[in-house]
Amino acid sequence: MRFVIKHEIKGRLRVRLIQREMTFEEADTLQYYLSAQANVTSARVQRRTSGVVVCYQGDREEILRLLRSFHYQEVKVPDVVLQSSGRKLDEEYWERLVSKIVLRAGSKLLLPYPVRAAAAAVRSLKYLRHGLKTLAKGRMEVPVLDAVAVGVSVFRGDFDTAGSVMFLLGVGEILEEWTHKKSVGDLARSMSLNIEKVWLLCDGQEVLVDSAKVREQDLVVVHMGSVIPFDGTVEEGEAMVNQASLTGESVPVARSRGASVYAGTVVEEGELTIRVRVGTGASKYERIAAMIEESEKLKSSVEGKAEHLADRLVPWTLAGSALTWLLTRNAAKMLAVLMVDFSCALKLAIPISVLSAIREAGSFHITVKGGKYLEAVAEADTIVFDKTGTLTRACPVVAEVVSFNGDDPDELLRLAACMEEHFPHSMAKAVVDAAKARNLQHEERHTKVEYLVAHGISTTIEGKKAVIGSWHFVFEDEKCVLPEGTQEKFDALPPEYSHLYLAVEGMLAGVICIEDPLREEARDVVRALKEAGISKVVMMTGDSERTARAAAEKAGVDEYYSEVLPEDKARFVEEERAKGRRVMMVGDGVNDSPALSASDVGIAISDGAELAREIADVTIGAEDLWQLLILRKISAGLMRRIQKNYHTIVGFNTGLIVLGVAGILPPSTSAFLHNASTLVISLKSMNPIL
Repeated sequence: MRFVIKHEIKGRLRVRLIQREMTFEEADTLQYYLSAQANVTSARVQRRTSGVVVCYQGDREEILRLLRSFHYQEVKVPDVVLQSSGRKLDEEYWERLVSKIVLRAGSKLLLPYPVRAAAAAVRSLKYLRHGLKTLAKGRMEVPVLDAVAVGVSVFRGDFDTAGSVMFLLGVGEILEEWTHKKSVGDLARSMSLNIEKVWLLCDGQEVLVDSAKVREQDLVVVHMGSVIPFDGTVEEGEAMVNQASLTGESVPVARSRGASVYAGTVVEEGELTIRVRVGTGASKYERIAAMIEESEKLKSSVEGKAEHLADRLVPWTLAGSALTWLLTRNAAKMLAVLMVDFSCALKLAIPISVLSAIREAGSFHITVKGGKYLEAVAEADTIVFDKTGTLTRACPVVAEVVSFNGDDPDELLRLAACMEEHFPHSMAKAVVDAAKARNLQHEERHTKVEYLVAHGISTTIEGKKAVIGSWHFVFEDEKCVLPEGTQEKFDALPPEYSHLYLAVEGMLAGVICIEDPLREEARDVVRALKEAGISKVVMMTGDSERTARAAAEKAGVDEYYSEVLPEDKARFVEEERAKGRRVMMVGDGVNDSPALSASDVGIAISDGAELAREIADVTIGAEDLWQLLILRKISAGLMRRIQKNYHTIVGFNTGLIVLGVAGILPPSTSAFLHNASTLVISLKSMNPIL
């Protein structure tokens, strides 16, 4: 690619490409290519000017080499990136806004008054028709105010005022629609653009591949607790599928051979083999965008109050204008009241504040599925942590394998990895990673694997029943026993580790000792959350009392509960809520899903189980727990901003009404100041909170 360097400083380069006008697809392709480079920290492509700004680390010559070697046709961009790009949307609305302003200025300068008056009269019909339709439905809302204001101006022959009012209303409509669509699009992209691994069925074997490599008619296996990555048809298996993200149904539905399934839904029980019908990407993005548009999840209670208050104020505004007319017989003063209504600002600024806060959270790798969850985070006074993978590192490691049946520890680890590799839990991942680190190949030797949430795994290997899991599952549920003469060895197992028990044919074969270190920042985060207003911090875990107590002391939590089952966590959350407390639940596993659902706001860790992420209301990055504090600060800041917007809107608009009734401000000035203040407040609401 040929280009000219226009400006550069250390770590930043601005170039202009030498080519014909860039298409939207080309701009997105170049943006994707540059953003994917390891030494590029950020890249911005300006389509109209063919300009590119690259911020980078390291060698300048490497960046120039990347640009020189770039060719559009050689870069494979995922369809979802191109189809969900917001570039075209931004340009479309920018052109609409500029066109409206240019047409307004041009008509004022070039057209004679009679032509402008006739044009204003014709344009007013749209507002009058909309107002009458709203009245016909028995609703006294903002379109009625707009219709009365425009209609009175036209009736009085004041076409300049009518034109100014309609121009400002039109600008406000464009900005409101643009801001809303952009916010929804950004949020939908943050929720859908995640490249996932899937189990592809090849010649009867399951192979873990990138989802981008899957094509239509491929067979994909979806295990329990996993999100269905593609639209398709069930070829084999039976399962209960949670379709809440698609249909809003709270009860899972049964799916078996021949039934259709959809991307983004979750297999809660069972296992399915799916014939892919639609590839990953656009269908899921569009569905999530539609869900956000339609779902009441997006509305916080403060947003709902703002909308109801705005609509309730319309009759009062109309009554105030009528009273002004009766008392003063002055149409200009009456119009001054009509020009100023609280509803525009309330209906625009409050939702924009919420959407902007959701977008800001996204910049910190925090995905929030709706405004009401930010409100719940701001009001929460109790936080419940799962231990494994949440307060502790999300990647526990195998410290030791103790053999009880005489087999080599590596053979026991190989067997355990073979059983654990299909299941989304941090301890299962530790076993699989340990086997990989020791170059232990664990080919599929087992039959159908049964996964019991928070208990363990049961299967048959070479005709022998094998189980792996907790002490409770292996010794109490499965009635396994110790080999003769190993009691002393069993009692001497290192107490500082968590233990996975592996048994074959009812006899303990080995114990895998797993070290699950506490996150370095956990204690400081717990303390900071208390300083931020959280009065009760609780840790819950399925681990033993000994392991739980040690972790709780290190983390500094107020309470801890050990050896709990998923239903115990959910019951605790429900009991706390029954006491009037607002509860946040933080977890990462399938076993945390009931508690995540039961809480006021469920928070999942991004590299945890897909079921947990799907059910959770908020997802935070796995890097560290400080994102919880960032989430709390954004939520609290949002509530403060909304209250400030309330007071500003009510105070400023009341002042405009008073000045209008006093005859100090003419109607056109009142309309301009009212709309200008609405836009200023809305734009300020888009500023970062932190």
